[in-house]
Amino acid sequence: MNHLKETILLVSLFLMNAAGFLVMFIDKQKPRRGRWRIPERTLLLLAALGGSVGSLLGMYLFHHKTKHLKFTLGVPLILILQLLLAWLLCR
Repeated sequence: MNHLKETILLVSLFLMNAAGFLVMFIDKQKPRRGRWRIPERTLLLLAALGGSVGSLLGMYLFHHKTKHLKFTLGVPLILILQLLLAWLLCR
């Protein structure tokens, strides 16, 4: 992979993880302000699109969705699958 592609990939992953982290914080704050929550499907999709580390950190740092099996198993599983895919592509 050339340098430009690697840079684009790393920046994209950083942004997706920052978004996953931030969205967990925003969704945690919404009910306190009487606003509609972010759909669970959207939270999981963001994790699946490369934001799994940020989503996982946000879940546990903000104590958000940590009692939902869909998230406590789903987000780590997404991360494991992403790591497996990265390993397969890089070997």
